[in-house]
Amino acid sequence: MMMTEQSRLADTDLPLQGFKDLLRLSSGFADDGAQDPALLGMLRAAVAAIEGRTGKVLVRRSFLWTVAMWRDLSVVAIPLAPVPQIDSVTLVDAAGVQSVVPSDRYRLEADLHRPLLRAAGVLLPLIPEGGQAEVRLQAGFGASWLDIPSDLQHAVLMLAAQYHDQRDGAAMPSAVVALTERWRAVRLGVGAPV
Repeated sequence: MMMTEQSRLADTDLPLQGFKDLLRLSSGFADDGAQDPALLGMLRAAVAAIEGRTGKVLVRRSFLWTVAMWRDLSVVAIPLAPVPQIDSVTLVDAAGVQSVVPSDRYRLEADLHRPLLRAAGVLLPLIPEGGQAEVRLQAGFGASWLDIPSDLQHAVLMLAAQYHDQRDGAAMPSAVVALTERWRAVRLGVGAPV
């Protein structure tokens, strides 16, 4: 199984001015933008850390999920959230021949923590021997920074500020851990879909 990001987070998706305001970089000095690339890098690193910790995609992007074998033939958990839409499911055989699965053969069961790809009938489309399924999907809270829950917005800014102030790779601050804790997925039970 492999999840590959297909669309990159744009610079305009990041709260650069809000980050500058938090750091008080614009107070009393002219802003020539010279620090913008470094600040955007810190914001990107903070977003990646928060997404990694929570399993949540903050700003909506496209992903390709490649699966060699379904762990369950009727339902499988998608390894990131939230997922508002599945664009396509394609089966690829060992020779590389692709076959698009009709959308009436599967459905998305949306969930904030554990979205599911569920068979519309009894079974998910069978993956050919030596082949794979390619699931193209959209994931994220919304199209802009303002769609992200405010506690996660604040966690990103706090973590980016730590990267700016310390620059030594220190551990995630306890305040950021506290802000993100409710967003972490809880996996319970042996029979839970995986």
